[in-house]
Parts: sequence; structure tokens; C-alpha cells
Amino acid sequence: MRLGDSLLKLLGLCLLAGVLVAGMLFPVMGALGVVSNRASDTIDSVSADLVATDPPLITTITDSAGAPIASLFDQYRIPVTPDQISPTMKAALVSIEDRRFYQHNGVDWKGTIRAAVSNQTGGDVQGASTLTQQYVKNYLINVVNRGNKTEQSKAQEQTIARKLREARIAIQLEQKMSKEDILTGYLNVVEFAYEVYGIGAASSAYFGTTPDKLSVAQAALLAGAVNNPVLYNPWRKPTETLARRNVVIDKMVENEKLSPDAAEAAKKEALGILPAPKKPAANCVGAGPEYGFYCQYVYEYLQKLGFTQDQIQTGGYTIKTSFDARATQLAKAAAEAQVPKTQPGIANTMAMVRPGKERHQVIALVANRDYGLDQAKGQTTYGLPSRIANKFGAGSIYKIFTAAAYLEKGGGIMNLIDVPFKHVSGVFRGGGKSCPATGQPNTRWYCVENAGPNYPSKMTLQDALATSPNTGFVILEERVGMGPVVDMASRLGLRDTMQASLAGVDPDPNGKRAEVKLSQSDFFKPKPNSPGEGSFTLGPGPLSTLELANVGATIMSGGVWCPPTPLVEVLDRDGKKIEINEQPCEQAVAEPLANTLAHGLGKDHEGSGTARTAAGQVGWNRPMIGKTGTTQDHKSAGFVGATPQLAAAVLTFNDSPRPQGICDGDPPRLCGGGGNIYGGRVPARTWFNTMSKVLEGQPALGLPPADQRYLDGGPEIKVPDVIGKTQEEATGILQNAGYQVTAKTRNDAAKKGTVVGQSPRGAALAGEMITIFVSSGYVPPPKTSDAPPPPSETPPGSGPGLPPPPGGPGTGPPGNGGGNGPPITIGPVDP
Repeated sequence: MRLGDSLLKLLGLCLLAGVLVAGMLFPVMGALGVVSNRASDTIDSVSADLVATDPPLITTITDSAGAPIASLFDQYRIPVTPDQISPTMKAALVSIEDRRFYQHNGVDWKGTIRAAVSNQTGGDVQGASTLTQQYVKNYLINVVNRGNKTEQSKAQEQTIARKLREARIAIQLEQKMSKEDILTGYLNVVEFAYEVYGIGAASSAYFGTTPDKLSVAQAALLAGAVNNPVLYNPWRKPTETLARRNVVIDKMVENEKLSPDAAEAAKKEALGILPAPKKPAANCVGAGPEYGFYCQYVYEYLQKLGFTQDQIQTGGYTIKTSFDARATQLAKAAAEAQVPKTQPGIANTMAMVRPGKERHQVIALVANRDYGLDQAKGQTTYGLPSRIANKFGAGSIYKIFTAAAYLEKGGGIMNLIDVPFKHVSGVFRGGGKSCPATGQPNTRWYCVENAGPNYPSKMTLQDALATSPNTGFVILEERVGMGPVVDMASRLGLRDTMQASLAGVDPDPNGKRAEVKLSQSDFFKPKPNSPGEGSFTLGPGPLSTLELANVGATIMSGGVWCPPTPLVEVLDRDGKKIEINEQPCEQAVAEPLANTLAHGLGKDHEGSGTARTAAGQVGWNRPMIGKTGTTQDHKSAGFVGATPQLAAAVLTFNDSPRPQGICDGDPPRLCGGGGNIYGGRVPARTWFNTMSKVLEGQPALGLPPADQRYLDGGPEIKVPDVIGKTQEEATGILQNAGYQVTAKTRNDAAKKGTVVGQSPRGAALAGEMITIFVSSGYVPPPKTSDAPPPPSETPPGSGPGLPPPPGGPGTGPPGNGGGNGPPITIGPVDP
């Protein structure tokens, strides 16, 4: 070695000694106030992070009985307490990582100086970090700076500055925490192979056991792995792992934590690991092919309520849902029985909602497709039953909205309506070449005809709902006006659906075509140069199966709309109830109207109704409401029905990249430009096969009583729609109409002071109280309630418990690329 090099080495060691001495004196000098405020602030800040930053935990989704159905997480971690870790595990870790752990005060200065000298003079590279220092480093990497690669790198720099900073924090922690708490904290935060974090998860992943039951050999393997979980990965590097494990066992003997005989016996054992790491899926794929769609809806619903992805994935929540496993299994079996899961291009989806005036709880969401990542097996992570996935519409089911708007306008369910075989509208424009010209350039009147000539020229609205003539409902649209009919679809339940474009996605304000630029609500309503699109009553627009089921729930709940919620309650990691910002229920239509509409929809499964065959096949004998629908070119069909106990909808639609008609058969198949599927076939069969079994053993409840006003018709009792007005404007409008008004604040992203909801909405008796919901202008983050958890509930955080939201295109429907919406033409009637 040259003289210059020697002098430089000597100088470096002198500087290092000075730094280390300063580090040793830090606790004393800090107490005397000698250390600079800036250094103190830095230490306090980092220490506060260690105390205040919660480690990522598993969020668990459960069914209605509290049984877990999915675990959502960013880091697989099962936290444990000191008494849940075996003494053997503690002894193994201390022996290999920090034999003087119980003697030092956070920093082993003797070992640190020895390691520093060795490293600086070119000897063996030594770490000398105590378990307390390693706890600091791992907490900074895995918790405080999780996701911040720059800060994670700083926490691992091989520099004296980093070591000193680490030492200072370690000393401070030793003054605040017991040795047992530090040791447990380290074991809860450290990473093992395959992104398994903490001894609780590692014990399960490696050996299928818990930390309190670890044997000597198992504990030694895990203690040896923390130094380098990649190098000592037993599945990939068994030889290196075995050697490391035996080194730990020898160290336990040296530290007098294990007898030589017991050590020799442990060293003779095989690694004893599971064939593969036992680790649940971190997302809804872990819920399985049957339950995954429901899990995904829970995840997306929480985000809609203001939860962030990171909160859901790391919060350690226990999310109790209204999920019904039996109903889901029955619905899944029925959907697959009608359309096999691997049948190309045909999705068969079902959603089930429990009616109620305070909650509309979602109990099942299924598809014939399995939820999963293997497209070759017909799997998808696209939300077929909950998203606006059916791009081709629900057909004649939308006649429900025309009928409801007609009743509200003053009509009655027993009124006779005109049912000509053909009808040429003098109001609506947009028909095909066979329709007469309007006299304006490139426009024709809207013309429509029934699927057959066998309808009487007049029939009651109740019979028309059961047999579904097209002309009668287009004529009703002319009488009522498109605005009320379109609004009725949203009011009764198609909230997100009507806000989407005709491509089934958010409207594009920069789009060149109305089908892309406008929401469905705006597209079908009258515009300055158009009175509206009369095809709306024939249901050509994309929609959500779940929202359609919620329409049935609204009607069966006396006209009360509630958001379709999967939530029963949400508890935080400490078992405290979380306040959630769900939309309030509202009286969407007058209760007598809804009850009478239910009677109007009560004949579809009997007599000449379009669902009679499917109902008869299962011997159905319960009172119910129902409506079938089929779209143009038979690209989709549907059925919505409800009993007082349960509402459900089935949509069968083309989900292939190339839209084609669907032919009924065993199994159904894509058949080019033709097709013969109807709502009374695959959809109705799926519905009745499921519901007959789900409701088995429950009483056959009758429909709610009809009201004479809506049976025979009467004067209009219209409540002004004030959604979008300011609170002052809305109050004045409603009071001038003869109603009382009360206002409630609702957390909403709309401009502060804007009315975002009203109840009742549509119709009410003179002088009734109308509640308007006024936006606060913001949506607060989820907040923990001060109320203690129910005594019967187990606090979360110790059980099994999603990376970015599951889903994506998968094998789901392709949409209509470029915004080419479905053709605005008539749909065939259901036979």
C-alpha cells in the first residue's frame, strides 16, 4: 500500500471515529439540548412516521353471515402479538441477527465500530445493524415509503450518514418501546419471499401453520431468510436455504438457546415447506369463478363512495356484504345451463336485489362466464353483470317506463290503448327508407309495426305490458312526451345507464356524433331540432343488468329507489364502524302508482304473456311482476321480474368482437344477421330456474294493493323536477306548486348549493312535504365512526384479507368502437 493511500485511510478512520463518538453521545447531548433543532426535528419526524403510519393490512370481504369470500391487499401480512410468536422463533432471530439485542439500547456501538473499521480497511464487509435498526430500515422501506422508490433507496444506502440516522432513530425507539414490542414489530414488518410480509403470513405461506407453533427447524429457516429472502428462497434455492437454516441452528447453540442434541436433530430434518407458497390472490380473482363478479362490484362501489384504491388495498377493513352464496350458486348454475361458459360470443348475466324502502341490497351477481384471467376457458374480469356491459339494449322491457310515465300523466293501467299493426309517427323522426319523408332535408318520420298481425286494435295497458305490442307504446310516447318517459327510466333505477352514451361509456364532449357526445338521457329527449327519439320505448340503448334488477326492486318497494348496495357495514382495522357516504333513498314515483304498475306487470308469466312458457316449465305459482324484451336483429334479450321478497334481471347478449344475432338452441349460438332469441326464452328460463329454487320454502306473498286512481286514470298530480336547480330556485318552484319543502345537505361533487336529489320525485299529493338534497360541494374521505363495534363482531386485521381494481376489457363486450351506437330502430315483440 502506498504512503498516500495509508494516510487517506487513517484520515477516514479518524473522521469515522468522530462521527461514531458523536453518535454514542447523542442521547446524552440531545437531552442537554446541545443537538441542533434541525437534527432533532428530522429525528422526531421520522419517529412519528414509524408510530403514526399504519402498516398495510389485508381487507376482507365477507358474505352476509360474515364468512370471508375474498382478500384484497397490497402486502400479504397477518399481524400478530408478542404472545402469538413462539419463543423458539424469537430465539432463532436474535441468535442470527442480534445476539446482544437484550443488552444494548438500540445500537450495538462495539459491533458498529468493529464493522466500520473492517469495512474501511478493506476487510470483510460487516453490517452490525441491531434488530432495532433493522426494524427502522424495514419500516421505512415497507411502510412509510412504500411505493416511493427514491426514499426506499435512501433507506438502504451503504453510507455512514444513513447508518447514523438509523442509529439515532433506533435509540429513540428503545426509549419508547419495550424489547418485546420492537421484536414483534420487526417480525410483523419484515419481508420474506414472494412479497410475503411478516411472520404471521410467512408461517402460513411457508409451512401452513401459525407463528406460535413453529418448530426449531421452521423457525431457523424463517430467521435465516430475513437477511436475504431472494437468496434464501427455499422453493428456488433449497441448497442455500438449508445451509443458512443450519447456520441459524448452530448460532442458537452458541447463544445457549438450544441444546446440541436438539440442534443435531433439527438439522437432520428436511426443509418441510409446502409444495408452493400458500398465499391468497391479492384481488377478486381470489374470490373464485362464481363469486368474483360480486367482489369486483364491492370494490368499484367503495371507490364510488370515495375510498381510494390504496385505502381499500391497505386499510385492513372488514367489509360485510349482503352476498348470498346459495343464491349465487343457483343463479350461476342456471346461467350456465342456458349458455355454456365457453360458448363463443354469448354472455348470460343475472343480478339479484332485495327490495326495501330503506335499502336495496345486492345479493348475487353472476354470468355464464367464469370470473378469472384465462380467456381460453371462457373467463373474464370484465364486470358483465354490474357494468353497462350489454351494448345492444333490453328491448321491450323499456315499455315499463312508458307505462309508468303514462300513469303519472293521468292514465290508468286498465285504460284501453290503440294498437294498430303499423304506425307512422308525426312527432318522431329517424325512420328507415320505408318511412315517409318529413319534408325536411334527409329526414323521415319514425314508423313502427308489430311483430305480427294478431293483436286486437285496442287493449288494456295491462294486457299490452303482457303481450308487448310496439305500436301501442310508441303512441303512448307521443301522448306523454319523450322527456317524462326518458326521465322515468332514470328515476326507477337506470341511473348510471342513462348517464352513459350510446356506446355504453362516459359521453365525450369532443365527440362529433350525438351518439358519442351525449348521454343516453340527452340523446333520446327532445332537442331544439328534434322532438326526441321514439325508439326509446323499444330499448335500443346499452344498460346494466344490475340496474335493471334495481328497477324491479324500486317498483316492488312502493316506488322507493335506493342505490343497489352490496354493503351491510364496513369496519376499520380496529373494529370500528366506518361512516359511508351512500346516496339516500328517494320516493321516485308515488307509492300508489308503483303498486298499480306492479299489477299491470303481473300477467307476463300467465295466460298469453310472453314469459308463460318459461314459468310453466318450473311450475311457477307465485304472484310476481315481469317483463320480457328482445332487441333489433336479436343481438340481445332480457327479462326483469320481482316478487315482494326479491327482484332480479337477466340479460343475454352478444359479447363478441363482431356483433351478430343470437339463435336459440341447445346451446344458443351466434347466427350472423338473423336470430330467434327472445326474452321469453333464454333470459326467462334462467330467471325462473333460479328464482323457483331461491324462493323455495318462502311464503308466496301477494302484490301490493292497486290504487283506483291509477287503475282507471285521473288528474295529473305532478311534482316539478328541480334536480340541478339551486336550493333557492328549487324551493320557490316547489312552494309555488303547492308543496312544503325541507332541505338536507348531501356530500356530493356537484357545485355547492345545487339540488342533487329530491323525494318524492314525479308525483305527490297536494301539500305534501318534498325533501330536496343539496350538494355540499365535496365528498369527504371515509371516516371512522366513534361508535364501538357490535360486540358480536370480531375486529379485523387478524384474518385473511386487491391490487388495482380487478377488471379491464378481458373477454367483455367490445362496445361499438368509435361511438357507433346501436341502430335506433324498432325491436321485435316477444312471442
